Amino acid sequence: METHEHSLSALFEQLGLDSSEQGIETFISESDSIPEGMLLWEAPIWSEPQAQMLKQMKDEDADWATVVDELDLMMR
Repeated sequence: METHEHSLSALFEQLGLDSSEQGIETFISESDSIPEGMLLWEAPIWSEPQAQMLKQMKDEDADWATVVDELDLMMR
């Protein structure tokens, strides 16, 4: 089985967001912190399709789960 390492930039591309280093930094700094106890994809900053994609990546795709976890930590 082949595995792929995904980047934060690639995750932002998948979510339809600015995937440049500056774009990622701006998105994170301008977004409200996600409260303790709230799952990343439950945060109101995401559109419904983005939230579904994040949940699916975390639940079903080990290749993406690490990057989703990384974003989750950055958003807190």
